[in-house]
Amino acid sequence: MTTTSIVILIVAVIAVGALAWYLLRQQRSKKLRSQFGPEYDQAVRKFGDRPKAEDALRARQKRVEKIHVHPLSAHERERFADQWHDVQSQFVDNPAGSIEGADRLVCDVMMARGYPMSDFERRAEDLSVDHPQVVRNFRAAHAIAVRHEKGEASTEDLRKALVYYRDLFDELLEAHTTGVREIR
Repeated sequence: MTTTSIVILIVAVIAVGALAWYLLRQQRSKKLRSQFGPEYDQAVRKFGDRPKAEDALRARQKRVEKIHVHPLSAHERERFADQWHDVQSQFVDNPAGSIEGADRLVCDVMMARGYPMSDFERRAEDLSVDHPQVVRNFRAAHAIAVRHEKGEASTEDLRKALVYYRDLFDELLEAHTTGVREIR
């Protein structure tokens, strides 16, 4: 083999390796985008670029894999559903109290399912692993609740927050996670 042949071979091996790395990275990106849905885009906005966002999403997955998230018992589901009915019926007479109750109840359900109850952002991140479609609602409801505390939310905003909380509540109540997560 001549020196030129060796150089061409090395360049070809490097090119094939780079192409394989690129395709693997694209496949992982596609898988994360599919799993996290709108939360994927949220992470890219938050971290400023795709590789950092994807690293953060994979770190979430690993963190949540260590948490024992489990389904609610039939008794717990019924009890929480009754409490939700009370919270929702309170809205007409006390919209602000209803929102506070909805937030508390969602947190209670999360705790009963085994989610750690740290700060809001961490709870949202943990939820995004198994419930990516409704975590956006959780963030929106929380933002409205924060605006309400500042006196900046209308009754219509509070109504929307209650609907957002209900979507998340329904998802958490009906989810039947067995502790072994589906490989995605």
